[in-house]
Amino acid sequence: MSKFTKIITLLCLTSAFAACSKDEDPIVVVPASDGSTMTLNGLIGTEVGTSAGNSVFVDFSTDKQTSVARASWDLGFYSGADFRIILNHSAGATAIALNETDLNKVTAADTISLVASATLSIGQGLGLFTTIDPIEGNTSAYLAGTVIKAVSATDADNKVYIVNRGSAGLTNRGWEKIRVLRSGTGYTLQYAKINETTFKTLALAKDAAYNFKYASFGTGAVIVEPEKAAWDIEWGLTTYKADAATPYTFSDFVIINFVGGITAAEVIYSGTAATSTVAYADFTEANLTGINFLGTRDVIGGNWRATTGTAGVKTDRFYLVKDGAGNIYKLKFISFHASDSGTRGKPVIEYKLVKKA
Repeated sequence: MSKFTKIITLLCLTSAFAACSKDEDPIVVVPASDGSTMTLNGLIGTEVGTSAGNSVFVDFSTDKQTSVARASWDLGFYSGADFRIILNHSAGATAIALNETDLNKVTAADTISLVASATLSIGQGLGLFTTIDPIEGNTSAYLAGTVIKAVSATDADNKVYIVNRGSAGLTNRGWEKIRVLRSGTGYTLQYAKINETTFKTLALAKDAAYNFKYASFGTGAVIVEPEKAAWDIEWGLTTYKADAATPYTFSDFVIINFVGGITAAEVIYSGTAATSTVAYADFTEANLTGINFLGTRDVIGGNWRATTGTAGVKTDRFYLVKDGAGNIYKLKFISFHASDSGTRGKPVIEYKLVKKA
């Protein structure tokens, strides 16, 4: 065998070995879950179920739930193109802007009229929708309507806000004064208690893997939501409405990951309000024709249960949820209340894959 032939043979063997090595170490793609039954862990301890201490995030495709204490955060900082901040809706937080840009000039005197008028209170006939973030609508409406206005690139345009941190079944968390500035492509939070004459600062960078990055006035930067591709619905207490005129802290509310692109639809299959003749058990991919998926915050909301009259899960309906990958799941609630053999604060859900992406 010539020297040239030996070299060619060696190169061929090396290539074959490399190909074999690649075949033996493939990238593993985990298939989406076919579905499961899950008890959501909304309770932290002995608190009553109507004030369950946790928010619970659920990812159907991985059968994973993530429980996060509602009291663990105060503000969320948007990771998208705009510079927006959200309040802790799960604690009933409210806020109001002052005509002031110096945090140290704001004192308890600035809260006297707010306390007297209950401007930063909600529930039981109190409160204003102008002091809370939007409770319904799509991503654009939600971000455009936040109480804290878009953070300007011009520092002088960014006002001081007074924030009532809320309680909503938790201990009263007090009031804080804040101001937010841009810091390159991220944020700088200035914050202090009302009577303090010096303030703390916290830098928060945007992260495209998340809808929001979060901060607590007590502990600094915290993780709340999982990555935006890793959850579909959030169950827990949220700021919503008692009626068209009254903000309210609403238990057992289900928010879809609408900022992350999740959409959903309600299917009512019995009664005068029926939108389909196909019940949950029989609903398949063939029945998806004509379904109108919505990307709104409250498309599920509290529609799935009743707390007055015959309390319990409404058995005439279920939901369809389309995740970010395009998988479609059907979702029904099994129990959440003593009247339906459930436990308040630990609802049981079932979901099944209807259409694989």
